Amino acid sequence: MHVVVDGAGPALVLLHGWAMHGGIFAPLVDRLRERWTLHLVDLPGHGRARDDARPLALAPLADSLASQLPRALWCGWSLGGLVALQVAQAHPSRVRGLAMLAAPPRFCRGDDWPAGMDPAVFAQFGTDLGRDFAGTLDRFLALEAHGSDHMRAELRTLREQVHALGDPAPRALAEGLAILHDADLRAGLRGLSMPSLWIGGRRDRLVSPAALQAAAALAPRAGYVEIAGAGHAPFLTHADAVAAALEAFAVTLAP
Repeated sequence: MHVVVDGAGPALVLLHGWAMHGGIFAPLVDRLRERWTLHLVDLPGHGRARDDARPLALAPLADSLASQLPRALWCGWSLGGLVALQVAQAHPSRVRGLAMLAAPPRFCRGDDWPAGMDPAVFAQFGTDLGRDFAGTLDRFLALEAHGSDHMRAELRTLREQVHALGDPAPRALAEGLAILHDADLRAGLRGLSMPSLWIGGRRDRLVSPAALQAAAALAPRAGYVEIAGAGHAPFLTHADAVAAALEAFAVTLAP
């Protein structure tokens, strides 16, 4: 994995979503670098870690990140949120606080999780990936941007960033889709030892705000912030609001 360190102050880890890399957080970096030491991670198969052949799997990823990064406030977007939550559950001493940005503990709908996505959506993306890599990638990005009141600008940024450091590795994308389809980290929510903040976009068509609210209801010392007009990547279109939410949350955390 590749980690870029920027800024000065307490440590804040940022974990990107499916197909992206740490550079996607540029709007947040601009707003936070004067008060935080930011650790921007490229997960295996993504960005500057494109040639990292380690499997994209939650438990080993969490173990590796916990061993190489400082105790910090951890913020994960979408798929990166599942990684951050895994770190918080498996290595709580490394996590001062947990910020889940458009990231539920389970992405797919189930009998006891009605706010999730239809699992067939992720299964179809996985099937299509081998047939039409570029088209499948673009359709997923369109789903992420859909609903945002700045949809065109958001989609344009996502399309630029996904290729900015070279295409993500197809293997890693397939493994990431499998995580989104299969992972369910709800069982560990009640045992979280650190405060958590769940941030959602009101117009997100990939992750329902209801799923984030349900997750916050399961975790102790949890809060929920909803950003009006935002889609799945609120830090791109409403960076000031996301930065303010993180700053307000950080004030409540122990050193």
